[in-house]
Amino acid sequence: MPHFRKTILFTDTDGRARFKEEDVALDEGTPQSALSALRPSGGYQLRESPVGFRSQFHVTVTPQWVVILSGQMEIGLQDGSSRVFGPGEHFYSADVLPSGSTFDASVHGHWSRQVGDQPLRTLFIRD
Repeated sequence: MPHFRKTILFTDTDGRARFKEEDVALDEGTPQSALSALRPSGGYQLRESPVGFRSQFHVTVTPQWVVILSGQMEIGLQDGSSRVFGPGEHFYSADVLPSGSTFDASVHGHWSRQVGDQPLRTLFIRD
């Protein structure tokens, strides 16, 4: 059965953001057009970030899909690792603040930045 690889940015049990991979079954539709089950969404937003954009460490307020439309986006984690996503790539951003925690920029969240010489255009789809 075909599948879709879902990259997830999540909050681990130690409160730190991490990446993991998960398969989504494409078990509906036809062999020529395999589909996942239909999922609800809470709306979407489009964003453009100029060349040179970089955020501070932050957490995701509402879990959402992030799809890179043009340009490149780098996501950096507290452990010093990072990943770059380009046009057509995506990740599911769900690194929310652990329940009962107060945000600590030395422990929680991730940073993001625009990479290269093109503005970054992204599509955010809320879960």
